Amino acid sequence: MDRLRGWPATMAEGPVGLRPLRLRDVRDWRDTRLRNAEWLRPWEPSNPETPLFRTGLGPYVSMVGTLRREARQGMAMPWVVTYEGRFAGQLTVGAIVWGSARSAQVGYWVDGALAGRGIIPTALAMAVDHCFFTTGLHRLEANIRPENQASRRVVEKLGFREEGIRRRQLHIDGAWRDHICYALTVEDVPRGLLVQWRRTMNSAARRSESSPG
Repeated sequence: MDRLRGWPATMAEGPVGLRPLRLRDVRDWRDTRLRNAEWLRPWEPSNPETPLFRTGLGPYVSMVGTLRREARQGMAMPWVVTYEGRFAGQLTVGAIVWGSARSAQVGYWVDGALAGRGIIPTALAMAVDHCFFTTGLHRLEANIRPENQASRRVVEKLGFREEGIRRRQLHIDGAWRDHICYALTVEDVPRGLLVQWRRTMNSAARRSESSPG
């Protein structure tokens, strides 16, 4: 597949938005990553031969170039996550396989100062629906370290099912780490994942309003 159906794509749900990653995001991306270095380091894929966080702009420019090339080749969808119009993190659908698989892997991170506001679950629900109902993928995976409880809660709240351990799958924070595979297929969300997530959020809001005190 030479070109991704529905890419580039921009979308929003309330204050949460997704838009394609661009070169002029470089300073926001670098500043956010540096400010969140300790927050992200235990969970971020790393190259065994290079540091994860560097102060230069070169690593970002290289990453954007690679992701743009993969997007042109139908292999990735790199998004910036925004909150109230401001840079808040990143969500990338990558390792896209076509043919009889039509599958991909999703990864994400958010500014620690904005954690707990439902930003990533909302962004992921939008991305999943776009992948399934616009791009035409059939299966999405999220592979998460067992210790990363916050990230696991994101996919569990959205209904991704746990499919087992992948031993020493990725190099993270200085070593090869095990990951839990979570997955979702289009049959799991026939009416869309965002619809399900809205219901979950509305139900939680009603419970909060009815709670005493």
